Amino acid sequence: PVCSMGNSTSRLYSALAKTLSSSAVSQHQDCLEQPDSARLDPIDPKDLLEECQIVLQKRPPRFQRDFVDLKKNAVSNHRPIRVMQWNILAQALGEGKDNFVQCPMEALKWEERKCLILEEILAYKPDILCLQEVDHYFDTFEPLLSRLGYQCTFFPKPWSPCLDVEQNNGPDGCALFFLKDRFELINSANIRLTAMKLKTNQVAIAQTLKCNETGRLFCIAVTHLKARTGWERFRSAQGCDLLQNLKNITQGAKIPLIVCGDFNAEPTEEVYREFSNSSLNLNSAYKLLSPDGQSEPPYTTWKIRPSGECRHTLDYIWYSQHALNVNSALGLLTEEQIGPNRLPSFNYPSDHLSLVCDFSFNQDPDRLL
Repeated sequence: PVCSMGNSTSRLYSALAKTLSSSAVSQHQDCLEQPDSARLDPIDPKDLLEECQIVLQKRPPRFQRDFVDLKKNAVSNHRPIRVMQWNILAQALGEGKDNFVQCPMEALKWEERKCLILEEILAYKPDILCLQEVDHYFDTFEPLLSRLGYQCTFFPKPWSPCLDVEQNNGPDGCALFFLKDRFELINSANIRLTAMKLKTNQVAIAQTLKCNETGRLFCIAVTHLKARTGWERFRSAQGCDLLQNLKNITQGAKIPLIVCGDFNAEPTEEVYREFSNSSLNLNSAYKLLSPDGQSEPPYTTWKIRPSGECRHTLDYIWYSQHALNVNSALGLLTEEQIGPNRLPSFNYPSDHLSLVCDFSFNQDPDRLL
């Protein structure tokens, strides 16, 4: 049962305390599908948001971001599907390896940073949530999001860099969450990406879902490609492998597709061109925010490391443009909002911005290409 709020105990922490004392936390490596969440009572999202705001009361308020309407007079007879893409910054990397020289360590404290992450998720209420760099899946995201009505899947990296950090919380990986009252899981694939025929340390999850309202099938995938300059060809090979897997899963684009990810690649890279020119007929949703609909945002990540300032566009939501319409997209933070010390900060929990889009099915399901 949900505990009543006392001065020193909160519903949020009582919920977390239960999960931390369970054996689930130690089952890191191969824990992919969630355990039966029926054992835990549902949480009202408003209660959880209130708990987060109490924890965050000494921090500056959330930034205001507005949705941009992109409908172009398209008529839809079903509720849009809201998809959120976000590299949330692994806690072990934020504190131990990433060297955000302008970010005070105090701003990275997990007890508060997790509430900033949850607050962002609760504010936008995604139907489907795709996350990268998740290293607190078992003690935070799975127990809480399953109680909010999500089905949860996690696929850790085989050799996560988080494990090199003292007092880590296990490996990081990709996580995919969808609301069980909106979708039915038809098929789920955990993909370890290959490059030059070698298995790599990067992974993807691809799930075929049935929309309960329309009966339509679609595939949602989440991935995180290899980081760093000098690995462009490697990323290109990983992208080719992912596309081949997705072609098989979607029966060559018969099933509509949405791919969320931190590709660690600017739009000038080969892997971006592979996705743009794929036979799956994909478009990048955030291009639609530009005046001509052809340009990616100027940045999706902005940080300062010892080597200098890094401002890049690396995160994307790709979609089947023949089968899906983008109704709206969440605007990005402005430079003024981000501030001179860049990200992460007391205001914002990650070095990557969240991307959120509302999709609707094309009204002509037989028109494939």
